[in-house]
Amino acid sequence: MDIQTFREYCLKKPGVTEDTPFDNNTLCFRVGNKIFALLDIDKFESVNLKCDPEKAIMLRESHEGIIPGYHMNKKHWNTVSCDGKVTAQLILELVDHSYSLVFSSLPKKLKEEING
Repeated sequence: MDIQTFREYCLKKPGVTEDTPFDNNTLCFRVGNKIFALLDIDKFESVNLKCDPEKAIMLRESHEGIIPGYHMNKKHWNTVSCDGKVTAQLILELVDHSYSLVFSSLPKKLKEEING
């Protein structure tokens, strides 16, 4: 998985924006101004993705390249390796899951605005 493919995939989702609010290296993807993915622009060795707590535990137990979220709430976030330990397909599925979790937490009016 390369950063350009990852970025394009995220930006195709409805209502997604990107920014670097913490420093010049940490790229965040948001929906409704809430973050669903964070990564290091320069290294892109991993990405932090929101995850259902039960699913997060299961993923960590079954995939060497998925660990509790680095610098994040470890109950709700995973750090997912992008160096080949986790398949590109699974990474994109986890992006979808993270986006869905964040989108579902948005107010109804905002969801309607995003979906047009």
